[in-house]
Amino acid sequence: MRENPESPKSRSQSQESSARLAAALTAAVEHRWPVVPGTVLCGGRCSCGDPDCPAPGAHPHDPSLLAATTDARMVRWWWERQSPDAPVLAATGSAVSAVSLPAAAGARALVYLGALRLPLGPVLAMPGRYALLVAPYSLDALGEMLAQLPWVPGSLRYHGPGGFLPLPPGGGAMDPPAGGWGRVRWVLAPRPAVGGGVALPQVGPLLGELVEATVRLDSGRSAH
Repeated sequence: MRENPESPKSRSQSQESSARLAAALTAAVEHRWPVVPGTVLCGGRCSCGDPDCPAPGAHPHDPSLLAATTDARMVRWWWERQSPDAPVLAATGSAVSAVSLPAAAGARALVYLGALRLPLGPVLAMPGRYALLVAPYSLDALGEMLAQLPWVPGSLRYHGPGGFLPLPPGGGAMDPPAGGWGRVRWVLAPRPAVGGGVALPQVGPLLGELVEATVRLDSGRSAH
């Protein structure tokens, strides 16, 4: 008796699951970033089970963010057996941090930062936003740097201790207003650092230009 050939939909789902596992292992083992599975949307509802979830399909749940790890065996178990459909979330604060801003401002900032020849690390494109990954920073240090600026727009977001970022390929082609991460891609891919891990710049030299680009987008005026 001949076996039924795998349907295109099943083949696509299998490929996406394999891509998520590969992304999780790359982040954990090669980049040395602790990772954890994120929630998914099931019939328009978040897999966390909360009917009033404020971020459906776009946060860690089971396990919690505190369980994020670089252990390859745990990563394999999560994405092979427990949560093959889950997006890969990198816990920020200990090994990597980030600053994110609206996509148009992020694209403008990258052009200017490149012209200044400032070193850049990986850059993520999420639906509507760019995230520039940087070396870990403390919230106290970030607060001191922001206090030196004349004005900081509210559309900037800071992914430091206790935060997380989705990694490519993201959580599927879901429209973010309906929930989920949507597709995520690298604008600038991670580059190996000497001694292992990923080359990450300090946030300080970049912060002023990111604020300036966001202010120009928000109000059409300069921050300086």
